[in-house]
Amino acid sequence: MSEAPASLIEGIHVPRVTAWLAERTEITPPLSFKLIAGGRSNMTFMVSDAAGRRFVLRRPPLGKLLPSAHDMAREHRLMAALNDSAVPVPRMVGLCQDETVNERDFYVMHFLDGIVVRDVEIGRSLTPGVRERMSRELIDTLCALHRVDVDAVGLGNLAKREGYIQRQLKRWSSQWEQSKTREIPLFETVRDALAARMPKESPATIAHGDYRLSNCMMKPDGPVAGVLDWELCTLGEPMADLGGLLGYWHDPADPKEGGDPGTTALPGFLSQDEMAGLYAERMGVSLADVSYYRAFAQWRLASIGEGVYARYLGGQQGSQDEAIDLESYKAGIPRRVESAARMLGLATRT
Repeated sequence: MSEAPASLIEGIHVPRVTAWLAERTEITPPLSFKLIAGGRSNMTFMVSDAAGRRFVLRRPPLGKLLPSAHDMAREHRLMAALNDSAVPVPRMVGLCQDETVNERDFYVMHFLDGIVVRDVEIGRSLTPGVRERMSRELIDTLCALHRVDVDAVGLGNLAKREGYIQRQLKRWSSQWEQSKTREIPLFETVRDALAARMPKESPATIAHGDYRLSNCMMKPDGPVAGVLDWELCTLGEPMADLGGLLGYWHDPADPKEGGDPGTTALPGFLSQDEMAGLYAERMGVSLADVSYYRAFAQWRLASIGEGVYARYLGGQQGSQDEAIDLESYKAGIPRRVESAARMLGLATRT
């Protein structure tokens, strides 16, 4: 993607953002801004100066926002707190909550070198050995996150430590009602089953909320260079993070619904069962309730997906991902609800 002239940049007030950065870094104007494709929620820009320095800027999407969504301060706080932990995160430059600068909150972080495996073509460029190492390193990093002492890093008051699933069911039911573009009665059926079958809570940890391969910057030889996209992070159930990771993972045996199979179906990537087993081994926990958390993840991803779809329809994502197949994306949302229902043993008629 080419860099846009200043007059054509959606979401960036170039003079004021440049001045804000100049107060915090040794930049050499002019700055160029490039919207990074692939985002489905917040807008992410590569920022480069005339001397070749690179940063990343994150801001909410354009237009009206749902309450409590797109919290830039929360993302910034999480990564700043984890800077000296075993969890790899980018170094923060700063958080701007002065809306006279760029109309919405935003934060800036230092650029990380690496690759984001966001599609099957990037996955194919890796060797099977690197794919396997990435699988294992993703689990090791998730375990490192779940071992963080939240009080020691200053995150003990980030959220309540009890009632995670109850809070999540309430939140994503509300988000669904506010953003839905059609009726899917099975969504409520699954929600009620999840509410009725909640397992006993695990001790609360940092729960990333959207931990997956494409939300991590990976080093070319396999390790995690940095965990990204902390918007949904809170304190809560660690098994929900594992369920979420598996919710995005595609096994070779999974049914193909047209086009290429998922990236993680490529040779070398571990299977969902292998990933779950590795997590259980590393953390010393049982997988007795993993099907519940996998169902919860699919239901929750359906709600998130509907919100993304509604924003695209409303033109709130700017020019990013102009080639997205909206009809295909729309069709994937009820499939997630149906997948959740099957995992819970429910009928899947929508």
